[in-house]
Amino acid sequence: MPIYNKLVRDNIPQVIEKTNKQFSTRILSKEEYMIEVKKKMNEELEEYQQAATNEEAVEELADMLELIHAAVKIHGATIEQLEEVRRAKAEKRGGFEKRIFLIEVEDD
Repeated sequence: MPIYNKLVRDNIPQVIEKTNKQFSTRILSKEEYMIEVKKKMNEELEEYQQAATNEEAVEELADMLELIHAAVKIHGATIEQLEEVRRAKAEKRGGFEKRIFLIEVEDD
């Protein structure tokens, strides 16, 4: 039996049950959950970086967004609060749409 030891989406146990396969799960503590959300974000980022098509990339971005929603709750905030922080930073420092690549800055 393959061992996964990773955070999965909430409905995965029901999906596995429909295949009549045996499996085991457990509920993570809050501390473990935070660690596993971060690990899962890294996993999804790697999958995004390896995406070969726009469709695959969007799928991985959707997974990352779902994890961002989870992480925001972990940190006691809402997605609206996160969006406000994002908006304020974009207003102050800009976004990334202009594709500016900084090469160097003269030292004092």
